[in-house]
Amino acid sequence: MEFRSLQYFLIVAREENITKAANLLHLTQPTLSRSIMQLEEELGVKLFTRSNHNIILTEDGLLLKRRAQELVSLAEKTKRDFQRGNVELTGEIAIGSGEFRSTRCLSKIIASFREKHPFVRYQIYSGNSENIKERIERGILDFGLMMEPIDISKYEYISMPIKETWGILISETSPISQYEAIRASDLKGIPFISARGEHMYPEVRTWFGEYYDQIDIVASGNLLYNEAVMAQEQIGAVFGIELDCSYPGLKFVPLSPRIETATVLTWKKNQILSSSTLAFLEHARAYIKSISEN
Repeated sequence: MEFRSLQYFLIVAREENITKAANLLHLTQPTLSRSIMQLEEELGVKLFTRSNHNIILTEDGLLLKRRAQELVSLAEKTKRDFQRGNVELTGEIAIGSGEFRSTRCLSKIIASFREKHPFVRYQIYSGNSENIKERIERGILDFGLMMEPIDISKYEYISMPIKETWGILISETSPISQYEAIRASDLKGIPFISARGEHMYPEVRTWFGEYYDQIDIVASGNLLYNEAVMAQEQIGAVFGIELDCSYPGLKFVPLSPRIETATVLTWKKNQILSSSTLAFLEHARAYIKSISEN
């Protein structure tokens, strides 16, 4: 399977039209059609269903599209990593991050690293821990900012200096919004909007205790902004961690007893790092150490 064939395939999949794709690729239509047919013959599957006006991916085509996007992305990243001069670091560092207060610290690390190495570029991927781990495993991400616990048999990590505080984001019209802190017994009958999987953290299960089986999760998501908008419409209270954000009509109330979770900057164990990612890692270690000492 030729890499160029995958690139052609992705353009055709995006345009859903052989003629448009051929024009973009500066190829003749028969040449591009022949390339797609050869790819189908090599894989032994149909990648597109064809009509008079456009072509649509089959299930096998959708699978190949996901795999091809990952391969092309990884190849482009590898190329950028080696595009460095004799003196200055260049290339790209890909970092995945959840939504945390410690993201502020990560941003400060990037800003201070840029002062030393201004030609390095960054690709930031926002997602949950499972998304980020998957992309680290596939080599698409160099680092991931995630909550503990971390599988130390698979990942190296640096502990971030900020703890994440758990609580609920609730309408100011609710009496609970006036509490200084909230107990599990206070939450009976309150519908929740939860980030996917967050309520499954062991500390959170322990905190809920006997009330855990009574949690009424009416919706879940992975972006706090969307969840906060739903809370503003009083669909439910958002259960999660406190961020450096404010949302009109909502108030964050911490849990009692208090729950705090550490976050870590992780990377794959035994991974071969490029010059830019290795320099960034050493810089991050030194930066976090200086904060801890102060």
